[in-house]
Amino acid sequence: MNTTKYIFVTGGVSSSLGKGIIAASLAKLLQARGYKVTIQKLDPYINIDPGTLNPYEHGECYVTDDGAETDLDLGHYERFLNVPTSQANNVTTGRIYQSVIDKERRGEFLGKTVQVVPHITNEIKERVQLLGRTGKFDIVITEIGGTVGDIESLPYIEAVRQLKWELGDNNALVIHLTLIPYLKAAGELKTKPTQHSVKTLMESGIQADILVCRTEYHLSDDLRRKLALFCNVQKEAVIESIDASTIYDVPNLMLKEGLDVITLEKLGLSDDNQPNLDRWNSFLKRHKNPKSEVKIGLIGKYVELQDSYKSILESFIHAGAENEVKVKVVSIHSEHIDQTNIAKELEGLHGILVAPGFGGRGIEGKIEAVRYARENKIPYLGICLGMQMAVIEYSRNVLGLKEANSTEMDSETPYPVIDLMDEQKSITDKGGTMRLGAWKCELDENSIAGNIYKSKTIEERHRHRYEYNDKFRTQLEEAGLIATGINPETGLVEIVEIKDHPWFVGVQYHPEYKSTVANPHPLFVAFVKAANEHLKNN
Repeated sequence: MNTTKYIFVTGGVSSSLGKGIIAASLAKLLQARGYKVTIQKLDPYINIDPGTLNPYEHGECYVTDDGAETDLDLGHYERFLNVPTSQANNVTTGRIYQSVIDKERRGEFLGKTVQVVPHITNEIKERVQLLGRTGKFDIVITEIGGTVGDIESLPYIEAVRQLKWELGDNNALVIHLTLIPYLKAAGELKTKPTQHSVKTLMESGIQADILVCRTEYHLSDDLRRKLALFCNVQKEAVIESIDASTIYDVPNLMLKEGLDVITLEKLGLSDDNQPNLDRWNSFLKRHKNPKSEVKIGLIGKYVELQDSYKSILESFIHAGAENEVKVKVVSIHSEHIDQTNIAKELEGLHGILVAPGFGGRGIEGKIEAVRYARENKIPYLGICLGMQMAVIEYSRNVLGLKEANSTEMDSETPYPVIDLMDEQKSITDKGGTMRLGAWKCELDENSIAGNIYKSKTIEERHRHRYEYNDKFRTQLEEAGLIATGINPETGLVEIVEIKDHPWFVGVQYHPEYKSTVANPHPLFVAFVKAANEHLKNN
């Protein structure tokens, strides 16, 4: 008999209230009590996955070990729980409809009229329970994207209503996250938007079991009683979620509010084991009490939107805490730098990271940033496109191949030091067709990377179509740009380093996807350490 319990997290009043952080924080508390927990995200948009979405539209696209291109909230889930997610942890409306239409084409519905209810809702229910049926988890938390009342989220809300009824008492509960706005003119917090949001949820047949209220000010006892009375929940189930200085404070805030206790009570689970957050709080202590501060320039094309580089920014927080260093990330738009202003724009940095990206916009600025880091002996980390830019810069300015480029930017370049991967040349569809997921890499043990990982073989997550062109490898290595990480199956160069530089590493993969609170990524830890040493030496 399957005894997995299900928690659904819905949102009301406004988007961007932090459902993902609340879901991850509750999961952390339950995990800290000894329960096996996973989180999944149901997204109401019709894209099959976020892989084809512009970062300005949706923030970064997060990649799992099994090659799924997913919502950035899965990054929060992994960073908080230190448990890998997979294809099953992120489902979009597009994927749901695609699956149902494929079944209809195969004749699986025996000629019946295919409808939102029951066919779409049945597919949603199947996806929700997929992780629970593996037997690996005691509790599955499902975050429903969007806001209650949105047209596109209605099938998900209906599926939750049906599931809650089918699973029965103590096996499923709904946490509704809402906003309690503060009206400055009146000088008070207002509950009416939350009341309306709960009413909208009830009109869809769902009674919220727990209310989590985002607020800028503490909720009074009277206000909690009023919310409980008008929203038909226990007073203990009205949870304050006050603005925090860091998302990593939220599990402790939810612990103080008793979110885990009321959740376990409603699921009929034991709350005997007190949550062990020693390791978490040790990280927080180091994060909040740094001994020095380094400035690292993040050179990117989408810096206007912080979420475009969410995993990189969080990786710096983890690595900073590990080094007891505050990392001040200075976002610099690569389109705004060139030879004339590079020294001014990058002045005072203790490390330079050239970020991932696609397309030709802002490329020359990235190449100039690489040159500046190389010539001025500033610690450098290039990720994916940032590694490719390092190869191009070295080819142009050290090898003297002035027209060296990637065929992504210039298909006619006489020196294609970065070229389209062979297996990508026949592909026309853009979605889900890149080199994705975890791939092995063998390290040169005497390299910077070898010393960092302290392992002969590693596995890292990828998301790219273009690769280091092996035809130029001999020339580049003879000139001092050494390939120190190679995929054992394909021979693809995964890591490059410069011999006569204090710390210069370019990686084709995305180390930021694997950094967590419990396990800061060693590459980021070493980069921040190198930046801190640069600060001390200069």
